[in-house]
Amino acid sequence: MQILSSQNARVKEWSSLLEKKQRDKLGKYILEGIHLVKEALEADAVVECVCYELEAGIPAELAAAASARLDVDWIGVSAAIIAKCSDTKTPQPVFAVVRKHAGSAQPLLEAAAGLVVVLDGVQDPGNVGTIIRTADAVGADGVIVGAGCADIYGPKVLRATMGSLFHLPVIHGKLEELLPQAKGRGIRLAGTSLQAAVNCFAYDFTGPTWLLFGSEGAGLSPAVRALMDDGLIIPMRGQAESLNVAMAASVLLYEALRQRHYPGNN
Repeated sequence: MQILSSQNARVKEWSSLLEKKQRDKLGKYILEGIHLVKEALEADAVVECVCYELEAGIPAELAAAASARLDVDWIGVSAAIIAKCSDTKTPQPVFAVVRKHAGSAQPLLEAAAGLVVVLDGVQDPGNVGTIIRTADAVGADGVIVGAGCADIYGPKVLRATMGSLFHLPVIHGKLEELLPQAKGRGIRLAGTSLQAAVNCFAYDFTGPTWLLFGSEGAGLSPAVRALMDDGLIIPMRGQAESLNVAMAASVLLYEALRQRHYPGNN
């Protein structure tokens, strides 16, 4: 199949997915680049179509998938269409249109000794994507994204995840409902706090733990902070006042990984 006109109805729909309101309305999003498209296909995500620059042909890295995924439309398009459906100055030669996956928080609530990341108003797309990627790297059970966070299906978040969105559950959730449920199941809710007395390296991460991270400017919202069981402080010997939220998440997640899987390495 080929589409060469930028005025084609399907092209107009694809390009509209660069806006969050259209992603929400249509339940779809755009993935740009060979790596992300390959990750989606390998994860058996519901891929509606893969569009590649007609003159260049299907990228070699996707050739096997093009033969195997007969449920996906493979469409050759013009360079102008590629540019219209990209939010970068130098567009990738391929993009995919993928349907959203809602997911459920229930498996995260039921995970024995689970390690879950909870985002509360983290607005920077790069931070949200990096935290998802780090959660994937340490083998966390999932990520719950609360209100006020950057859209996990936005192009910048997707690029920052480097495909980790397809490796672990990443779900939207109402924190005011989920956090009390977690506490009722004996899950500890821990988060960073400048007023905290507990050094994060002395905290016990081996039990079921949900790590809470708030917005870049204000931190955790008052409602979420009120539900937090344990406030943690990350020691800093230099003169920096604080860490970027994604870096703070990396510190805590890797300390949890060390305690859970490398307990003899102090």
